[in-house]
Amino acid sequence: MPADAPIRRAIRSAPFALLALLAACAQEGDFGRPKAGAWNSLVETTGTLAAREREEPASAFPLTDDERTLRDRAWRFLMPVAGHDAFTDILANLTRTRVFPANWRSEDLDAYYDTLIAGAFRSPVSRYHRLSEDIGADARLIAPFAATAARVRDADALRLRSLPFVKTLDDGDVRNVAMRVAENRCLVAWVRRETGLRAGRYRYALQHLVIAVPSSEAVNVERTLVALDARRSFLDPLVSADADARCGLVPEVEAVVVASRPIIAKY
Repeated sequence: MPADAPIRRAIRSAPFALLALLAACAQEGDFGRPKAGAWNSLVETTGTLAAREREEPASAFPLTDDERTLRDRAWRFLMPVAGHDAFTDILANLTRTRVFPANWRSEDLDAYYDTLIAGAFRSPVSRYHRLSEDIGADARLIAPFAATAARVRDADALRLRSLPFVKTLDDGDVRNVAMRVAENRCLVAWVRRETGLRAGRYRYALQHLVIAVPSSEAVNVERTLVALDARRSFLDPLVSADADARCGLVPEVEAVVVASRPIIAKY
């Protein structure tokens, strides 16, 4: 199978007009969120349509304030941690916004390290400082994301409990409820998965820096990485252990067979 086969399948699964979005390059705002703007909103809307075309959860309901914040805070963890070439960043953004499915991307362990040491720098110590800053930024942003995810989970629980008592709902309403709850839970699962992958890339980078340019700064970086690992556990109670497979986040060749219960089953 060609290496780009997943991308080709993703492109074929969306309307042809979506290919124009390959020119999209979302800008980062503050606090690890996407910069607000009409273009970013257009890309996100297109991603919802593409996900619906692939028969992934995609609700027609408007987003609540917390659901919007959840998606904004997910930006930090779903985009490359360090700058890559423009095309790679574009593909990452189109994946984040669901124009492409989440499971097509490769998980190169050395990608972050290669970027970290690329180009000229005055002192190797600066690479340790950059690594520590990137790890620390992730660690600081996990707790706010987890707090927002908990509020969204509680609101979704209220939705599901209220369904039997609202007699005027039609099948479309019920489906949109189910799709939104699934969207929310799968987004949290996706961020949990990505934080784990990022921690792995950070550790790989630290280990290879120690070999290439040893420095006592490695001790401080290790402490920061331990703090990140501790905070990643904040996400574990929010989604089930098998959510990665149920939400289609793992590559097809690695996906395990799980019980065919709905994503919105009580966790």
